[in-house]
Amino acid sequence: MLLQLSLTVPEAKAVIAKAAAELPEMKKAFTGGTLFLKGGTTVSKLAEELVGRPLGICGRVSPFGTKGPRYVDLGAPHSIVIEKGEIRIADDGEEQEVIKFGRDDVFVIGANAIDIHGNAAMMAGSTLGGTPGKILGGLMAEGVQVVILAGLEKLIPIDISSAVKACGRKKIDISFGMAVGLIPIVGKLITEQTALEILADVKCTVIGKGGICGAEGATVMVVEGSKSEVKKVYNLIQTIKGATHSGAEKSFAECKKAGPGCQDDLACLYKKPIADNYWDQE
Repeated sequence: MLLQLSLTVPEAKAVIAKAAAELPEMKKAFTGGTLFLKGGTTVSKLAEELVGRPLGICGRVSPFGTKGPRYVDLGAPHSIVIEKGEIRIADDGEEQEVIKFGRDDVFVIGANAIDIHGNAAMMAGSTLGGTPGKILGGLMAEGVQVVILAGLEKLIPIDISSAVKACGRKKIDISFGMAVGLIPIVGKLITEQTALEILADVKCTVIGKGGICGAEGATVMVVEGSKSEVKKVYNLIQTIKGATHSGAEKSFAECKKAGPGCQDDLACLYKKPIADNYWDQE
């Protein structure tokens, strides 16, 4: 049986979160180990799925560019640790938390770019990549399980290594928002396509991308499987239709000049507007 469906970006995030919650390694870490959720809209959706609370959203890409939050207080933790079902805030001690991880614990993070080979990377606008820049390499060196949640709207038309080489905080001259570099992430990548294949015994094929009227970035897929398995997908899609972005409402307010992280931003034209004669200079 074949089912054609379309998912908006927030709906795709909801499907990804539901699939991530069903991963055996996620269930094991959630009930008997340690699970680290690094804030982002898709990971926030997983936090809602697991513990019923959204996370605070820090960096983001908006119509104005690569921006940070307006307030230091995001209205909710940006990152949390769930240890044997108990929740604690990890915002001020991420390094101390992850250094204790064992091989059965799981670190969950989003991504800003993925490629067709399953590689992923996240944008970094802080010096040395901020906390993620300090801990991601160490996590991979320790052999900790990393799960990457990223919708197909993050798919770029080149490989991740080429994208990493193209950018860099100190390489950019002018930026709409903070200049960013890319930090590669290695782990298990879950998109809306693989999510449906986790949630049901089906094959999903992406046949289109994009849309209008709120479906910008949407994914159109054909789902193939037995009638009973396709029905599982159909019923799931019915429950998530109309989903909205996850995250603490206060954290969606964007930075303005002299925002909480503004002193660390490079090349931002909102922080330091370019002179009228800039383009005439050699």
